[in-house]
Amino acid sequence: MAMNIPRGTQDILPGESEKWQYIEGKARELCSRFQYQEIRTPIFEHTELFLRGVGDTTDIVQKEMYTFEDRGGRSLTLRPEGTAPTVRSFVENKMHGNANQPVKLYYTGPMFRYERPQAGRFRQFVQFGVEALGSSDPAIDAEVIALAMSIYTELGLKKLKLVINSLGDKESRNSHREALIAHFKPRIGEFCSDCQNRLEKNPMRILDCKKDREHELMQTAPSILDFLNEDSKKYFEKVQQYLADVSIDFTVDPNLVRGLDYYNHTAFEIMSDAEGFGAITTLCGGGRYNGLTEEIGGPEAPGIGFAFSIERFLSALEAEGIKLPVNEGIDCYLVALGEEAKDYSVGLLHKLRMAGISAERDYLDRKIKTQFKAADRMNAKYVAVLGEDELKAGKINVKSMETGDQTEVSLDSFIDQLKELIGG
Repeated sequence: MAMNIPRGTQDILPGESEKWQYIEGKARELCSRFQYQEIRTPIFEHTELFLRGVGDTTDIVQKEMYTFEDRGGRSLTLRPEGTAPTVRSFVENKMHGNANQPVKLYYTGPMFRYERPQAGRFRQFVQFGVEALGSSDPAIDAEVIALAMSIYTELGLKKLKLVINSLGDKESRNSHREALIAHFKPRIGEFCSDCQNRLEKNPMRILDCKKDREHELMQTAPSILDFLNEDSKKYFEKVQQYLADVSIDFTVDPNLVRGLDYYNHTAFEIMSDAEGFGAITTLCGGGRYNGLTEEIGGPEAPGIGFAFSIERFLSALEAEGIKLPVNEGIDCYLVALGEEAKDYSVGLLHKLRMAGISAERDYLDRKIKTQFKAADRMNAKYVAVLGEDELKAGKINVKSMETGDQTEVSLDSFIDQLKELIGG
């Protein structure tokens, strides 16, 4: 019986995995510039973390989590997102006591949600995320957004749209909450069961409903911006000012609601405007979550972050026709003819690799013509041919695959000369 991959998952094969490595590498390099450090948390956590951290009114908790009991009867959940685990680690490891504040972290790894698989969306997907904990300065909001935008733009994406909103502080949200309940309650029966359940628990989540997005009450719903108190207004104005200061264009959308309960103040999404990208245009989402550390048992430590999926990043690159500089070949393919030369090539190949040269040789005892074809398929810059006569003479022939030029060099100086040819 053939074994197939589970629905909603994918194999990342050689040839594609290099693209993932390149994106992750660029994101890591940018995080280093912005002084964010890597954190690695477990793939599964206690279910209670997500119930309290993500929110029991969210689609993630209600419909999408992979939850199971271990042999000790404990309820565990494969992580559906990265913020709650990062904040849990921040609290548990007392990083709030670190000398350097705020604590600036990034992570990457697989997340798990039981969603309906579609283009660019999987049940196991890889997220790259950033969290800054310990500061309520609106400048850190602008920094986090700037970091997210920089990751996309430095990899060549141009057709991007940044949308921001303010969800306000607790006082502002409570006022908005009452207005939303009054707005939707008379006709809540016309909405889906999820929206009906959210009316009293978290009415702002109704605005994020995919089923009822075209309902006329959605268009006339009270805007959170009309309920911001003075402190929240000033905070949002500062965020906008700082984004302008770093030359980042944005659009304010009062209907932008992030899908997790822990957000307040700044919320944002980065979308792709590329033609043919698809109906779901969001590439990256994030926002501020003051109060989350207290919710999971820690001290007051305001935070802000974002996350994006590598899968959707790749889809956006494809939609804009951007090719990543990967799979550019190897430095040298070593061709050995005759038993003694083949034996010698084993040690020589290892010396090449230890000298920092990417190299390969034949392991199938193929003819020289077939080995040259293999070198061509691997985009080898040079092919080095070692026969019995060359071995006895202490020589090796080096051919440039680009120009066709051939040079006979001493085996003793071969590695140094090859390093010069390939540019150090």
